[in-house]
Amino acid sequence: EAIRRFKEHKEGIDLLFLDVILPKMNGNAVYDEIKKMKPDIRAIFSSGYTSDILTDKGFIKEGVSFISKPVSPHALMGKIRDVLDGR
Repeated sequence: EAIRRFKEHKEGIDLLFLDVILPKMNGNAVYDEIKKMKPDIRAIFSSGYTSDILTDKGFIKEGVSFISKPVSPHALMGKIRDVLDGR
């Protein structure tokens, strides 16, 4: 669903916010597919699991932007700003 919707609106999308664990594909697989269509797309991954567990299990790659759930609106907005600004 995320990939289909991205195809429909890709010119207006600069940032993906993806849950790491999704029903049919994990967030990293979705990101990889979307990155083929728009190589400069940025992403933030989120999960209730900690980033070290997800990295160890191969769900996310080292160096990607990650924020743990639950997340406050303030923290989420700060992370979005950092990623869009390239920090």
